[in-house]
Amino acid sequence: METKPAVQKIKVLLADDHQLFREGLKRILNMESDLEVIGECGDGIQVLEFCNRQQPDVVLLDINMPIESGVIATERLRDIFPEIKVIILSIHDDESYVFETLRKGASGYLLKDMEAESLTNAIRTVAEGHAYIHPKVTGKLINQLRRMTYLDEIGASSGAAASRETVTKFIPKGNNPLTRREAEVLRLMAEGKSNKSIGENLFISEKTVKNHVSSILQKMEVDDRTQAVINSIKYGWVTL
Repeated sequence: METKPAVQKIKVLLADDHQLFREGLKRILNMESDLEVIGECGDGIQVLEFCNRQQPDVVLLDINMPIESGVIATERLRDIFPEIKVIILSIHDDESYVFETLRKGASGYLLKDMEAESLTNAIRTVAEGHAYIHPKVTGKLINQLRRMTYLDEIGASSGAAASRETVTKFIPKGNNPLTRREAEVLRLMAEGKSNKSIGENLFISEKTVKNHVSSILQKMEVDDRTQAVINSIKYGWVTL
């Protein structure tokens, strides 16, 4: 009889200072055939020590950790273990927390009241190399991006705009694959505009807009517009 190959499990480290919360998460995750909790930590220092001994695929990290906060731990994980994905767990739905953790290297931001199925799907999404932001936070994140002004690819900005308020810059990084036009489309995507509206703003056809959007998603290796906007911040193409 032919035997089926073993399922390649996603190794997860739980990092939260509340043991009962960790126990609940552990039960939920270990019920999934493709997920395995390989360790638990109660503070940020323990997280780094554990990752130095073992290599989890994903760290579920409470943002309010003792001794060393989740934000600091995230930054250190990115610098020391860049292959390990970090998902922030939080009770805060403020977009400022999301921006901060993404800048430090997190690939996901989840609220602690989310459903078990959404949590497990988020872990799988991040393990595959994508970003995952809790739906309750995404709307606030997009609204914040609407208030920001992108600069063009050479970093030039309107002096008047810069003098009035802090602006968000579109930074031309060496690994930035987007063309100038795609950057313009991405800016309007962040404002929540439809393909038709983007076309009207840029004086191009809706079909051309669709082609640009498809190219953006392909180049950024994401599945939807929200992930494209989030990753543009995470990769440093947009700075606050």
